[in-house]
Amino acid sequence: MSTATVTSAYPRAVADLLPAVRDLADRLGEIPSRNQIMREFKVGAPKAQAVRLALVAEPITLPDETETAPTSDPWDYAEPAPVPPALPVDTTPVPLILPAEKVTEPSPLVEHDGHPQANTETTPGKSQVRRLAAWPVVLIALPAFVAIWSGWVGLGGLTGFGVVHPLPGIADGFSLNTAITLPIGVEVYAAYALRAWLSGLVPPRARWFAKWSAIGSLMVGALGQVAYHLLVAAGITSAPWWITTLVACLPVAVLGMAAALAHLSHEEG
Repeated sequence: MSTATVTSAYPRAVADLLPAVRDLADRLGEIPSRNQIMREFKVGAPKAQAVRLALVAEPITLPDETETAPTSDPWDYAEPAPVPPALPVDTTPVPLILPAEKVTEPSPLVEHDGHPQANTETTPGKSQVRRLAAWPVVLIALPAFVAIWSGWVGLGGLTGFGVVHPLPGIADGFSLNTAITLPIGVEVYAAYALRAWLSGLVPPRARWFAKWSAIGSLMVGALGQVAYHLLVAAGITSAPWWITTLVACLPVAVLGMAAALAHLSHEEG
């Protein structure tokens, strides 16, 4: 398709150029761009843009309707607006003003080790949490200590435990009754293992070991008391060999269980 080239349309007005641009649009089948108008009619960019916008804004008459409507949105064909030159950037350093540091007061409910402290204040509608008093345990333990101590010391005397001189040549006058090793070893370990089991402060394997060794120590302690009282009631002054054998092994067994529990307590959970 060839178009008639106009040698010069300058300085024709927009109204004079509009019919010729309209004819060019009919031949092209679309609204020409600004560059096509400039090249075809030898006009500048402002006038070409003005003619094009005037052509786009013209209403068209539809065949079946008497009302007119614009062919399309003028902004669909509008050329991008020129970008204004960038403003000079101010490179003057701006002083940085920091806000005053806010001093936070430590919470009264947090202890020095980072763990929350129990709230001891009474809240309306809620019962105040109180710890169980420990002094009744002391009253219960005093008579039990006397009975257990005398029973183990008496059983130790029946099984060969007695007075020894642990420092011969150094302190010949110093003597020690080895029967006291039985109540100290067995009963103290039972209390220690019971604490490790119920406190929840040890790893799972150590807690399992503490549970069963505490139960076993308490049962051995009970059997030792039963054995002593039965022997005394029967008038026996020397325990049978199998009781002597079991009682003699108790210090070694207690030492092994205590060392194992201490080792397991330092394992990674």
